[in-house]
Amino acid sequence: MIENPFILEPYKSKELFCDREKECSTILSYLNNGRNVTLISPRRLGKTGLIRRIFDEIYLTGQRFDTIYADISASQSIEDFIKILSAAVAESVYRKNKVTDFLKSLGGIRPLIGIDELTGKPQLTFTFRAEEEKVLTIKALFDCLEKNKKQVILAIDEFQQIREYSGVNMEAVLRSYIQPLRNVRFIFSGSKKHVMTDMFSNARNPFYESTTFVSLEKLDRSIYGSFIQHLFNQYGKEISPNLVQQMIVWSEGYTYYTQALCNEVFLRSGDSVTSEDVKGAKQAILSLNRDRFLELQRLSTRGQWKLLKAIALEGEVQQPTGEYFLKKYGLPSGSSVLKTMKALIEKELVLATPTEQGVTYCVYNIFLKRYLESL
Repeated sequence: MIENPFILEPYKSKELFCDREKECSTILSYLNNGRNVTLISPRRLGKTGLIRRIFDEIYLTGQRFDTIYADISASQSIEDFIKILSAAVAESVYRKNKVTDFLKSLGGIRPLIGIDELTGKPQLTFTFRAEEEKVLTIKALFDCLEKNKKQVILAIDEFQQIREYSGVNMEAVLRSYIQPLRNVRFIFSGSKKHVMTDMFSNARNPFYESTTFVSLEKLDRSIYGSFIQHLFNQYGKEISPNLVQQMIVWSEGYTYYTQALCNEVFLRSGDSVTSEDVKGAKQAILSLNRDRFLELQRLSTRGQWKLLKAIALEGEVQQPTGEYFLKKYGLPSGSSVLKTMKALIEKELVLATPTEQGVTYCVYNIFLKRYLESL
């Protein structure tokens, strides 16, 4: 059975990862020169894959870093943050060492250590008798990394999530502990551009001008197209450049959606990919996601769903309160649309992108956009 080269996980190997050589080289240069990095991109554009690619490059070239990746997107509290970070440190830095070494490095803090049955990764549980013990635990983890024999790169993905924690100014806590570190470099990665920009560019906030910004853009379509065609050919399937570009246009060049479409086309095609294979793959993807989209509709107000569909049909909207847009789609007043738009942005159903001409609004999930277009 031929392995499908169009993986849906963020990263597997350099050979299955398209380009980003410039971004990889730039970020590594910053890290090697003692800079912390803020990496920003919309979801599904490949920032997590880029982080994994950077870590892989460090391993392949024998550079002097230990690497740690912590995804805090699901965290809701400082306790969640500690659990995720400590597990990531235990897995990455102490994976070859004894558990007792890790416990000793934490000083007086003694977590219970187990193994997650689903992932096989270390799972740590801390017991706190007072609130101040939580921030001291974070300090102990950073102190542990500062004493590591090799320099450490710690990537914290979806970093803007720390603003959701109640009862603590997490930005101030982290900044106070991170600032003195000399042995640890950070990649702060996030998908909410306005929040990440405020965190690192607003003079009133603790992380003000403490990092170098890198924004991730869509891959060049010609480069991505050549990569896709190469993989189809390498794994025994012929495909025309025209069909490849059709797939990139339909998925709008977002890495995840393009990979998912290519994966489905590869799955259902023979030795030569046809337009019917591509059409069938698109229909299959929308069918597989239909129940999820119906649930989104159920959880949205009628006004939110109507506006979302209007944005999908329009493609991109620059003047959501303009008379043309309101009349064309039978929408209420401009003030009502702005209120509804804010709700859709907060739900991450709509992506708001600042441009030189103003803000452009589009449906965040490309498959949802195609589904709405088909209704």
